[in-house]
Amino acid sequence: MNKFGPSRSEIKLRLAISLAGLALLVGAYAFNGIGGIASLEIAIIGTAFFGGSAIWCVTRLRRKDDP
Repeated sequence: MNKFGPSRSEIKLRLAISLAGLALLVGAYAFNGIGGIASLEIAIIGTAFFGGSAIWCVTRLRRKDDP
């Protein structure tokens, strides 16, 4: 394990926060819909941020070299 990187428990916390953020984003747009171009931009940026963070966390948790 890299001594400078986050621990497994911190990565699990980041994954939970990322999935919660994605769920809130999907829930907000399912309830209100996309109102305009600015709303669409926020949806794209939010999905990219939370989705990318979740993918990064899953790949780090699936590594064999991290205990």
